[in-house]
Amino acid sequence: MTNFNGTITADNQFISINNRGYAYGDALFETIKASHGKLLFWEDHYFRLMASMRIMRMEIPMNFTMEFLEEQIQNTLNANNLTNASARVKLLVHRNEGGLYLPTDNDVSFAIVAKQMENDFYVFSDGFYEVDLFKDYYVSPSLLSTLKTNNKALHVVGSIYAKENKLHNCLVLNTNKHVIEALNGNVFIVKGNVIKTPPVNDGCLKGVMRKQIMEILKTMPEYELIEESVSPFELQKADEIFITNVIVGIQPVLKYRKKLFNTEVSKSILQKLNVKLRLS
Repeated sequence: MTNFNGTITADNQFISINNRGYAYGDALFETIKASHGKLLFWEDHYFRLMASMRIMRMEIPMNFTMEFLEEQIQNTLNANNLTNASARVKLLVHRNEGGLYLPTDNDVSFAIVAKQMENDFYVFSDGFYEVDLFKDYYVSPSLLSTLKTNNKALHVVGSIYAKENKLHNCLVLNTNKHVIEALNGNVFIVKGNVIKTPPVNDGCLKGVMRKQIMEILKTMPEYELIEESVSPFELQKADEIFITNVIVGIQPVLKYRKKLFNTEVSKSILQKLNVKLRLS
C-alpha cells in the first residue's frame, strides 16, 4: 500500500510518464527506519528534507510540518500492518509535472512506501565484507552532491561494478581524488585513537547516521574525531574502516585490497548507538 499525497492506495498508476522525478531526477527522498511505530531520528530526517527542498527551490507546502509528515508515515505503516514491526520507509518528494528543464511551477507532491525489516535495533555484522575504490566516475563536490536526490546514476553503476567484481561495496571518490563515501553510506577511518570522516564540503552525503555517530564519538574521550579529506593511501594504513547508514547502522569493512581490518571500535560505537536508541 502506497501513500500518495495523503491517500492510501494499492495502485501505483498515479506516477505518470511525465513525473519530473522520473523524467529529470527532480525529486528528493528520505530513507527512514521505523521500529514498532517509532521513526528513528525523525527530526534529523525532517530538517534535512526541508533544507534540501529549499536548495532545490521547491515550494514547501504550509502543511508540511514535522507532525503532518510523521502522521502520513504512520498511516502508511498502519495500512501495511507494520506498526508492530520494523520497517524501511521511503518518503519521496517530487516537483509536480509540467515544463522541461524549467518547471512550470515549484509545487510538490509526496509518496510514502514501507517494507518490513527483520531487526528492531542495529545488529553488529562481523561477516566478511570487502570493498574497493570505484574509479569509473567521480563526484564533483557541491551543495547538490550532499543531497538525497533521485539522480543516483553513479551509485547505480557503481553497485553493478561491485557485483561484477564480487565486492560487497565500493568507496566513491570526488574529482580531487579524495574518498568521500561508500555507495550506500558515509565512511569512517580509524587509525590509533583518531577517527576520520570526510567533510561535507568534499561532496559526501550529509548522512543522518553520520551525524549520530559523530555525536556519539564526541562523548568518547578516548578517541579524536576529525572531519578531514581522506586520501586513498590512508585506507591501507587504517586499523578499521566502517560504513554508516540509517538502515544497517554500522557496517564494518573486513577487507580492502590486500589489507584486513579490525572491528573493535565499530562494535563499541554500535553498542552505544543502541543504548542511545533505548534511552530516547
